[in-house]
Amino acid sequence: MKKKLTFAAALLAASVLGGVANAKTLVYCAEASPEGFDPAPYTAGQTFDASSRTVFNRLVEFDHGKTSVSPGLADSWTTSDDGKEYTFKLRKGVKFAPTDYFTPTRDLNADDVVFSFERQVDKNGPWFQYIPGIAYQYYNDQFGDNITKVEKVDDLTVKFSLKEPAITFIPTLGMDFASIVSKEYADKLQADKTPELFNQKPVGTGPFIFVDYQTDAAIRYKANPDYWGGKQKIDDLVFAITTDPAVRAQKLKAGECNIMSYPAPADIAGLQADANLTVAEQEGLNVGALMYNTQQKPFDDVRVRKALNMAINKKAIIDAVFQGAGQVAINPIPPTMWSYNKDVKDDPYDPDAAKKMLEEAGVKDLKMNVWAMPVSRPYMPNARRTAELIQADFAKVGVTVNIVSYDWGEYLKRASAVDHDGAVIVGWTGDNGDPDNFLGVLLSCASVGSNNRAEWCNKDFDALINKAKTVSDQAERTKLYEQAQVIFKEQAPWATLAHSKVFMPMQKTVSGFAMDPLGIHRFDGVDIAE
Repeated sequence: MKKKLTFAAALLAASVLGGVANAKTLVYCAEASPEGFDPAPYTAGQTFDASSRTVFNRLVEFDHGKTSVSPGLADSWTTSDDGKEYTFKLRKGVKFAPTDYFTPTRDLNADDVVFSFERQVDKNGPWFQYIPGIAYQYYNDQFGDNITKVEKVDDLTVKFSLKEPAITFIPTLGMDFASIVSKEYADKLQADKTPELFNQKPVGTGPFIFVDYQTDAAIRYKANPDYWGGKQKIDDLVFAITTDPAVRAQKLKAGECNIMSYPAPADIAGLQADANLTVAEQEGLNVGALMYNTQQKPFDDVRVRKALNMAINKKAIIDAVFQGAGQVAINPIPPTMWSYNKDVKDDPYDPDAAKKMLEEAGVKDLKMNVWAMPVSRPYMPNARRTAELIQADFAKVGVTVNIVSYDWGEYLKRASAVDHDGAVIVGWTGDNGDPDNFLGVLLSCASVGSNNRAEWCNKDFDALINKAKTVSDQAERTKLYEQAQVIFKEQAPWATLAHSKVFMPMQKTVSGFAMDPLGIHRFDGVDIAE
C-alpha cells in the first residue's frame, strides 16, 4: 500500500517543486546538518552526502555499492613505468550547472582540476584559509607532500607528479575531498570579495543542483538537466535534517520521508515489520573507539591506556547500545577488510587487573573527560549511552568520568586539537576500501592534529604503514599492515569498541538505491514509483 505524504511533508515537497506538475520528489531524512558545502575542508559523512555526492564529481568515481573505481570526470588515464606520473584525459563537454547565483561561461577543463588540488596545499594562495581556521585534513592525510606538481598539459589533459609511487593514488582520487570545483566560480567570488559563498552556495558538475539550505532543517536540490551521466529520474531531492533517530523512523513510517539514515537499534525490528518498508543491511566497513589523548598525562603512559581498556566491558556495550547489530572490535580496521590480523588478541575485561595496573603506574583518583558524540553514526548509534557505560566501568577501578559533548561540527573540530582533554568516542567508515584509509588517516604521525584524535605518533608503526603505501604486491602489503596492527594493540592508543552492521530503511516505492560499504548515501540512479 502506498502511503500518503502528511500535510507537512507535502508542503515541503511543494516548496521544492515550485509548481511543476508531476515532478518526482525524494525526501531523505538525514541525521545531521552539513558543516558546509565545500567537501575539501571536512571529513564528516553527512557533509559529503550533502555536497560531494550530490553537487560534485571526481576524476574517478566509486562504483555503486562497491569499493572499485570507474572513470568519472576523467574518461581515461595512464601511469608512468616508475609509478610517479599519472596523466588524465578529461571528458569533453562536461558542464558546470547554472544556478540562480552563478552562470558558467565554459565547460570543465584542466584549469578546474589544477585549482581543485592546488588550493588545498598552496599556503600562500587566497583559498587556503578562505574560511578562518579550516584545514584540508584529508589532503594532508592522504597525500602529505607526495604530490610535487599538478599541471595542465592542455585543456583536457592533467598530469600529477609524485615523489614516491602510491598504490592508493587512484582510489584516493575517488574520495570526497578530491571533488572537482569550478575555478571560474572561485575567481568571480574572489573578485566580488565574497569567498565565503564558495562554502555556502556550491557550483558543480554533479547529478543535482543546489537550490537552498534552511539551516539545521532542510536542503533542497533539483536534477541537473545537463548532467554528463544523464538526467536523474528524481526531479527534486530534499534532505530533511532530523537528528533524533526515533523521529526519523516515525517520519519514514508516516510517509514523510522516503529513505532514512542510521536507525536506532531498538527501532529496527519495528521497521522490518512494516509492510510498506524495506530495510537493507550489510556489515559495515567501520570501527568505533574510545581514543585517548596520548600526548596528555596520564594517557601518555601505555600502562594507563592498557588498564583502562581492561576496565571496559565491551560486550555490555554491544548488548546495550548495538542490540545485536554489532561485534566487539579488536583491531583498528574491520574484519571485512583485507589484511585484518586475526591473530591479534583483545585486552581482556578484567577490572581487578586494571585497578592493579593503574596503581603500579602511580595513578590514583584519576578524573577524566570522556567525549560523547551528539549524533548517531554507523559505527556508534548512541555515544551518550556508551559513555555512561564506560563511566560506570571506570568508576569500578577508581576513575571518575565527566561526560562532555558539543554540536557535531564543533565536536570534530575540538577533538582534532592536540591539546583536547581526555578521551574521545568517535570512529570511522572507510572511504576507499584500503587499509591505509584507516591506519594512515587515523593513526599516522602526519595525521596528528587532524584525524588522529589519539594524537599518537609511533615511529615503528609509521614506518610500516608508509612502506605499505609504496608496495604494489597485496600479499606484501598485508604482512606490513598485520605487523602494524600488532604494534597498535601493544601500544593501545584506543580502546577499540565495536564494528557495526549498517541498516538502511526505505519505502518500498524506492528503487535503485544501493547500500555502500563506504558509508556513502548517493541518490543518482534512484527512482520512486508513481
